Parts: sequence; C-alpha cells; structure tokens
Amino acid sequence: MKFPEKITLKEVGPRDGLQNEKTFISTEDKVEWINMLSDTGLSYVEITSFVHPKWIPALADAVDVAKKIKRNKEITYAALVPNEKGLYRALEADIDEVAVFMSASETHNQKNINKSIDDTFNVLRHVVHEAKASGKTTRGYVSTVFGCPYEKAVSIDQVIKISDNLFEMGIDELSLGDTIGVGNPAQVQRILEELLKRFPANQLAMHFHDTRGTAIANILASLDMGITKFDSAVGGLGGCPYAPGASGNVATEDLLYMLNEMQVETGINLDRLLQAAQWVEKKVGRSLPSRNLQVAKASTNQECNRKGD
Repeated sequence: MKFPEKITLKEVGPRDGLQNEKTFISTEDKVEWINMLSDTGLSYVEITSFVHPKWIPALADAVDVAKKIKRNKEITYAALVPNEKGLYRALEADIDEVAVFMSASETHNQKNINKSIDDTFNVLRHVVHEAKASGKTTRGYVSTVFGCPYEKAVSIDQVIKISDNLFEMGIDELSLGDTIGVGNPAQVQRILEELLKRFPANQLAMHFHDTRGTAIANILASLDMGITKFDSAVGGLGGCPYAPGASGNVATEDLLYMLNEMQVETGINLDRLLQAAQWVEKKVGRSLPSRNLQVAKASTNQECNRKGD
C-alpha cells in the first residue's frame, strides 16, 4: 500500500458530534471545548451548524459559539450552512468556511433537507455563490455515498452526478460520507477510481462513520488511493438524526494513533486531543466509543490505584 507523508484531519466533533446528543451542551462548554481543540495542532475545526434550531436544537447557539471562541489564525473554523438564511447567520458570525450538504439518495435527502435533490441544487448553488462572493472557502458534503438507510445501495453514477453538480457550483472541496457506516475497502476503491478520473485527489475528503468497525480499514484504502484529507470526531462522537442506525464518526484520536505509528505527519498532539476527548465525554454523560480514550482512562485509573496503595 502507498501512504502519504502528511495528511489533514478535519475535526467535525463540535458539529457532527454534538448535533445528535441527547444531553444539551451549554454554549460556554462548547466554547471551552473548541478552544481546547484549537490547542491540539488541528488545522480545521467544524464548530457548529446554522440549520434552523427547530431541526437541530443541540446547535441552536451557533452564532454565540462562533463569536465567543478564541480564534487561532492557523485554523479554519467551518460551519454547516443549509440555505440563504443560514448563510446570513454564518456570515454574521464570520465563519471561515461554509459547508453545504446534501445526500446521494433521494429518500435521505428528502428526510434530511425536506427537498428533492434537484431542488436542493438550486438552493445550494446560491449559497455557494454568495459565500464565495463574501470571500469564504466552500465545502460540499455528500451523505449516503456508500449506502442509504432507506434505499440501501446507491449507484456510483448517482454519486458522480451529485459531485459534478457541486463542483460546477464552485465548491473548493468535496467530502464523501459513509453516513451509516456500511462501506468497505473494495467499495471505497471502486468509487474513488471513478471520481479521481474527474477530480484531483486534493479536492476530495472522506467522512467515515464507524457503525460496523470498518472506518479505519476504509481510511487505509483511501490513503492507498491518494486521499489525504479525512473527517473525524474526538471521542468517536456523531450520528445523523435522519439516518436510523448511524453511529459515531471515526474517533480522531484512534485515527491519529494509527497515523503516528505509521509515521504519517498530521501536526496534532495526541495527549492534548485525548484530554479534549475525556473532557467532552464527561459533558455528554456517556461512555464514548474511542478505543484510545478507553485506554487512556484505564491507564489513569491504574495510576490512581497505585497511588492509593
């Protein structure tokens, strides 16, 4: 397998991670956590979503969060933007990058956005144009690339159609999402073989959920195909409100541990990332699926027990 010398991890925990949590995290805690993440060496943090609070109440404080965080000029602070109203709020909050989103499958797009795919194109085209006119970089998310909870298999031709349209709008980068975690390395290879005929590898990113434990394997397959950008979430947080059965994203610290051992450079400090993972785990009030987080907790408990003895 061929591996790059350096890759970029894009932290999506504050948005994709928190949007589906039952425990509401206060604005102050969100700000503190994002500030912790800004101190880990990450170069990209997706901090919130400007979707209407009715649909994503966990992120109703998007503007306040964006305005209150401590900005690091070396970091891109991004947010999800669904439409023109959301864009106005994102520009008010001075987001660095505007991320638009849609699904590769018609049914999931209807459930997630309440619009057909064709109607969604019209909305997003305007958002991308206005964002770029305001000097923002733009990113496109395509959900259900590897499978849909409603339609099951999604054709490569459909993924190509969506990708072509998003790039024609002017997005700078496309993130391909395995929303329900059903992808496998052979499928990753097949899809990327087709997309890389049309778009350069540096304009593609991969977004894997770890529902069935295949996220790391899929990332390795993507690395072998020349992809160097990956979305992940601290602690393995995540899930889609409109994708039954979807679990968390691949954990940033699990991915980072593997890359460190492979001597692939990321610029991220694992110890600081684990501290941020332990902190947010306490706030959400449940055990998170990250393997390295559990190892770190076990080591801490053993150390405390030795001191107690």
